[in-house]
Amino acid sequence: MERTLRAGRLATFAYFALNGFLMGMWIVHIPAIEDRAGISHAVLGWILLLLGAGAFVGMQLVGPLTDRLGARVVVPVSAALCSVAVVLPGLATNVWTLGAALLVLGFGNGCLDVSMNAHAVQVERGYRRPVMSAFHATFSIGGVLAALVGARTLSWDLSPAVTLGAVALLGLAAAALSAPALLRPEPAARSKAADGAAAGDGAEVLAGTNTRRRTPRRIWALAALALMLMLCEGVANDWSVLHLRDVLDAPAATAALAYGAFSTAMTVGRLLADRVAARFGPVAILRYGAALAAAGLTVAALSPWTPAALFGWTVFGAGLSGCIPQLFSAAGHADEGAAGINVSRVAGLGYLGMLAGPAVIGPLTHLVPLNLTFFLPVAFCVIAACTAGILRDPRPEPRTPEAAARV
Repeated sequence: MERTLRAGRLATFAYFALNGFLMGMWIVHIPAIEDRAGISHAVLGWILLLLGAGAFVGMQLVGPLTDRLGARVVVPVSAALCSVAVVLPGLATNVWTLGAALLVLGFGNGCLDVSMNAHAVQVERGYRRPVMSAFHATFSIGGVLAALVGARTLSWDLSPAVTLGAVALLGLAAAALSAPALLRPEPAARSKAADGAAAGDGAEVLAGTNTRRRTPRRIWALAALALMLMLCEGVANDWSVLHLRDVLDAPAATAALAYGAFSTAMTVGRLLADRVAARFGPVAILRYGAALAAAGLTVAALSPWTPAALFGWTVFGAGLSGCIPQLFSAAGHADEGAAGINVSRVAGLGYLGMLAGPAVIGPLTHLVPLNLTFFLPVAFCVIAACTAGILRDPRPEPRTPEAAARV
C-alpha cells in the first residue's frame, strides 16, 4: 500500500510539473505567436480573456466528472488534451485562429488543473499529513524549466509550431507513462460520488437547481479567499516589474528582478510549507502567511529604495506561497464524494481572480500612483489573515505512526 501511495505521489508531481511546463512554453512563445498572427498588444490582451474563459469552463465541467470517474481516468485524458492543445497557438495565423486555439488550450489547462488537484487531495488523504504545497511548487519548477528550454529553442530560431509540436509529443508521452501510477478511486468516495450523481449534484448544481447536495457555503467562502489571494498573485505577475521601472526608475534589468524575487520566494516557500503546516496546522499557514504577504507588499509599495522594494516583493512571495494550497486542500477534504466539484469551485474563482488583477489595478492607476494601488491586494491579504479560521472545519484526521513513517 505504501509503495502504491508513493508511486501515486510521484505521478502527481509529474503531472503538476507537466502542467507548469506546458503553460510556460506557451508563455515564452507569446511574442513570436503574436507576430505570426499579426496582432497588436491590445488585441492580444483581449484574446487572452478566451484563455481564461476556456479554463473556467473546463474547471467547472471536469469537477463532477472527476468525482464520478475518478482522477485516475480524468487526469491522463486532461493532460493529453492540454499537451495537444499547446501546439495550436503556434499554428495560428490570424486573430480568429489564435482565439480558437487559446480557448481550447484554456479548456485543457482548466481540466488538468482541477483533476490533478483532486488527485493531490487523494494522495494527501492517504499520507494523513500535508503534501499539497510541494505539488504546487513543482508546477512552478515546470515553468522555470520551460523558460530555460524556450530560451534555448528561440535562440536556435525554431518556429513556435515546431517547438510546441515537440512539446506536445513530450507531454503525451509523460501523460501516458505517469498514468498507471495514479491512485484508484477510494471505495467510500466512489460510493458518495455515485449517490451525488443520482441526486443530480453535477450539472444541476451548476444550473442552481434545488438538489440534495449543494455546494456548501464554506466552499464558496474558500473560493472567495482564493479569488482574493490569486488576484494578489496576479498583481505580482503583471505589475512588479513595472513598479520598479516606472515608480522607482530602476534599470530594466534590475526591474526584472522583482518578479524573479517573488517567484523564487513562492517556489521555495511551497517546498517548505508542507512541513510547516504539519507542525503548526493550515490555519497558521494562511493567517501568518497572508499577514506576512501584506507586510511585504506594504514595504514594496512605500519604499523609495529599490533594494527595499525587492525585499518587499520577496517577502510578499514567501507569505503567499503556502496560502492557496491550503485552500485547495481544505476544499478537497471537505467531502470525499465531491472533491472534484469543490476543488473546481475554489480553483475556478481563484483563476478569475488572477485574471482580474490587470483589469482591477490598471484603471486604478488613472486615479492614484501605481504603488498606492497595491493597498487593494494588501487589504485582501489582511482579510485572508483575519478569516483563516475557516480552515479549522473539518478537522484533519489524527496522524498515525504508520502515516508518519511514510515518505
